[in-house]
Amino acid sequence: MYLRASTSLSRITANANRRSPAVVKRRDYSDNADSAKRGLVVGVYSDDSGNNVKLTPAADQINQESGGAILKALKIGNGFMKKGKSRLLFNTNLKYGTIAVVGIGKEELDDKENSDGIDAKKENIRIATANGCRSLVDCGIQNIFVSAMSDSESAAEGSTLGTWKFQEYKNKKDEIPKISLFEDTYSDGWCRGIIKSNAQNWSRKLTESASNHMTPTVFSKEVQDVLGKLGVNVIVRDKCWAEEKKMGGLLNVAKGSTQPLSFLEINYSGGPKNDKPVVLVGKGVTFDSGGISIKPSAAMGEMRADMMGAANVVAAISAIAELKLPINVIGLTPLCENMPSSSALKPGDVIVAMNGKSIQVDNTDAEGRLILADALCYAATFKPKITIDLATLTGAMVVAIGEAATGVFSSSNIPWAAIESAGYYTGDRMWRFPLWNYYSSLIKGYSGFDLDNIGKGKGGGACTAAAFLKEFAPPGDWMHMDIAGVMKSKGTDGLYISSGMSGKPTRALVQFISNLSEKT
Repeated sequence: MYLRASTSLSRITANANRRSPAVVKRRDYSDNADSAKRGLVVGVYSDDSGNNVKLTPAADQINQESGGAILKALKIGNGFMKKGKSRLLFNTNLKYGTIAVVGIGKEELDDKENSDGIDAKKENIRIATANGCRSLVDCGIQNIFVSAMSDSESAAEGSTLGTWKFQEYKNKKDEIPKISLFEDTYSDGWCRGIIKSNAQNWSRKLTESASNHMTPTVFSKEVQDVLGKLGVNVIVRDKCWAEEKKMGGLLNVAKGSTQPLSFLEINYSGGPKNDKPVVLVGKGVTFDSGGISIKPSAAMGEMRADMMGAANVVAAISAIAELKLPINVIGLTPLCENMPSSSALKPGDVIVAMNGKSIQVDNTDAEGRLILADALCYAATFKPKITIDLATLTGAMVVAIGEAATGVFSSSNIPWAAIESAGYYTGDRMWRFPLWNYYSSLIKGYSGFDLDNIGKGKGGGACTAAAFLKEFAPPGDWMHMDIAGVMKSKGTDGLYISSGMSGKPTRALVQFISNLSEKT
């Protein structure tokens, strides 16, 4: 299922658009190489206070090779090594000019310490490796070796996510560090971590891109280029096709912009031909002004990332393809801009979705659910095993739980438990919200049309949005993931992801599908 020892990792870094750190599998220095240009990240365990330090096997090896330099340095600080912090050692080792010693917390954690919605041990390693790599980059080191620290997958994720930066429009770009696994032994976990993190970094790149450089047309072209090289079939649908399918939601949202709409249909066939696919649907509003119901000007520029649902879908499929998971996956991304103009959708307009249901549009800034409604209707034609839609859908989700987690609405307990487990593994918190009939009643019961796009009553906006989407979801298991709260990182939650667009929860989505593929 995963890459094996004979598999080259060159494909992982082939796509320059991702601007992720270059990654190699083994140490590749020679006797004549300049050790001053090489850095190493090794970890040490400590208790919550930063005391009772214990070296990991890699740190112990380097300590011995360096004449006890690591322990000597720690003694200078009274043996203190705080979790997540790094300490630099210079010119203590013949092979590595600079060594970053990082604190990874306790060696063993109890259930209470792992009760924060994520696997704390994995998260500690991600944070430590990210900070260790950054400290080396700050010293001008561009050839970095990272020890596995008992979990090579998490070490790869922290290193790759932590050193990525968006610099597409800079005249002079910073050099990208080359990151390698310190241990000579081949590691499937390291390869998985690199693949999943590169996918998340691609999602970050797509969502950070300025909206004039990431229109529906440009987005579609980049996806075709990247996924096409991985053998994934990408079909780009246009306005005429949407008209044939009677996609009133997508057509009406898009008509306010001069940029043509696009609808991507992505087909990854990794499982038996007759197996039902997992269908992933991603909201792809490449810029959301709010339309006639225009947003406040403050931070409106961030709405270039209102296509993060679509970005996560295509990025997840890129990782699924590189991992060669034995499962069939369909990706659907309706793409358009939401702009005010003389031709734009107006508050009070009534439109008709693909399934024939009429919708009064009370607020044109509740446009994501309109384009997703048509995409969910189209998803039903594939008779999916499960349908999952992702969208930066509501500010109400941020009000409800802040930026701590992805809000999940699930029609069944089993997929909910599976996505919660996947998020726990990857460090992406999930929190379940209700799909009660109460919320459905708020968008129904009108005499002149079937549904209202924001409904009656006050509060619970994320829940009424989910209830709206439920009216269009295919039969069977369905989950709606509202990722508005996790759209941005402030560089403090999940310290391995710098401030800016987060790309969350791409890795959790990949992990969910990976786990599902093992059961089929």
